[in-house]
Amino acid sequence: MSEDSELERLKAKRLAEMQKNLSSRQDPTPESTKKVIPPNPRDMLINILGFRGLEVLENAESQFPNETKIIVEKLSELIKTGEINETIDGGKLLTLFRSVGINVRMKTKINIEQDGKFVSLSDKLSSQSSDDGDE
Repeated sequence: MSEDSELERLKAKRLAEMQKNLSSRQDPTPESTKKVIPPNPRDMLINILGFRGLEVLENAESQFPNETKIIVEKLSELIKTGEINETIDGGKLLTLFRSVGINVRMKTKINIEQDGKFVSLSDKLSSQSSDDGDE
């Protein structure tokens, strides 16, 4: 019996919330009549970036801040007009930067498998050179 009354109370509460939400949509509030702030061009680009896209963008911004800002603005215009409607992964973004003459440097790490574990190539080479010195 108490479960039924609890359920009815929850239903009534949810119904009241739904009615409140519905009435707030119908009546224009002062907040909805305010000017809509256009989204930041960088945020628009970040929304469509895919795998490692943000990493490439951040590297470009730190290495070439002025040039990257221009490219981000142009890309956001293309996103607004619908000319770009696909996900841009890190490889595509890096290719774009390099095609316009901006050579964004990325940190590269090569891992190799040793004894069932992945070890960076630099660690492997440094451990081999220290082993060779002992002989």
